[in-house]
Amino acid sequence: MMEKIVKDVGDIQSRLIDHRPVLQGEIRYFIREFEEKRAFRECRLLENLNKMTSDTNEHDLPRCSEIEAGNHMAQRIQQRELEAEQNTHLQVCVERRKQDWKEFLKEQSRLKEEVDEEHVKAVGRLSALYNDMKKDLDKYSSF
Repeated sequence: MMEKIVKDVGDIQSRLIDHRPVLQGEIRYFIREFEEKRAFRECRLLENLNKMTSDTNEHDLPRCSEIEAGNHMAQRIQQRELEAEQNTHLQVCVERRKQDWKEFLKEQSRLKEEVDEEHVKAVGRLSALYNDMKKDLDKYSSF
């Protein structure tokens, strides 16, 4: 019986002083609750992500494909307009160069006529000068 009392006293003492078993039980309970709530929260989060992904695939992706096709068509139209504008610009430049060339030829013709007139005048002056010189020479040669 003394042994039983000592054993009971030892059990009472260990329960009063040693709280590890109780704390371990509480800790295990807390961890279990935390993991269950966390797992539930993560499960809800994954379900929401899955729903958002499927909504995006069903609704937004086809709309994005349509927008992409529209953008591609708009780019082709812009490219064609740019090419047409460049061709028009090229034609305008060609016409301008032709006009410049005609004006250049007219100017060259005018300058040639001026040079020809100056040449004719110079030839006339020189002829007159040589005729005068010939007359003077004939005057002095008769002596």
